[in-house]
Amino acid sequence: MLGKAQGLPADQVFLDLEDSVAPGAKESARANVVAALNEGDWAGKTRVVRVNDLTTKWTYRDVITVVEGAGQNLDCVMLPKVQTAAQVQWLDLLLTQIEEVMGLAPGRIGIEAQIENALGLSNVKEIAFASPRIETIIFGPADFMASINMPSLVVGALNPDYPGDPFHYVLFKILEAARARGVQAIDGPYLQIRDTDGFREVARKSAALGYDGKWVLHPGQIDAANEVYSPQQEDYDHAELILDAYAWYTSEAGGLRGAAMLGDEMIDEASAKMAQVIAAKGRAAGMQRTRKFEPPVA
Repeated sequence: MLGKAQGLPADQVFLDLEDSVAPGAKESARANVVAALNEGDWAGKTRVVRVNDLTTKWTYRDVITVVEGAGQNLDCVMLPKVQTAAQVQWLDLLLTQIEEVMGLAPGRIGIEAQIENALGLSNVKEIAFASPRIETIIFGPADFMASINMPSLVVGALNPDYPGDPFHYVLFKILEAARARGVQAIDGPYLQIRDTDGFREVARKSAALGYDGKWVLHPGQIDAANEVYSPQQEDYDHAELILDAYAWYTSEAGGLRGAAMLGDEMIDEASAKMAQVIAAKGRAAGMQRTRKFEPPVA
């Protein structure tokens, strides 16, 4: 898996030391992760290691071993089951000490915080602002479902017995904290790895809210994730047209107008802000425009 992941079209890969590693294999897993970071070809990918939950005995040694052994080839440390801001601050301090000892650039290694229980959700805003290293807030559905006694064994899926989306409040609260802090919000995994339609259905919920992406657990989910979290071509083209039109109409050539018509649509500063969101997603996905803005002829 470590070898195969290097060639997959994912934006980020995280190497796991937590739930996917049996307790008796924790120490050997650290060495495997260090070797993979130092010897692998991760070009174009954000390189992350998920360490163990801070309430376990393994976390401090996970961080020390990985950062001392491969800190120069590491972009972020993911801390799972974060419950308080103090836990993030602990990781920040430890990273700072290791960077100083190892001669690494101070503050370069980011932190991703995974929200997986009721206490973490209650404190998510404080967690998001706990350290300047915070880059991403992630929803972890499996442990969260267990922490609130949700009666389901299908992780990340909608419940037909609930009249709506049982995760809407959770997702929105995480998103609110992430956007207030100005960092990414990422949806968690969908464990039915061969049910691509189910993955799309769940992913569309968080994508519609504004999430930046979603975890994939199998290569078969990657295309679906890239499709769902990228705008449709028509929407991308329209967003770019709005931005071009607004830039022209607010210029001297366009009459210094703060509001104008683009076809049958009125556009203004608020329209441009909304369009910028869609355009940024399209550009990040490598999309190409198929329509150009033509200034009106007098």
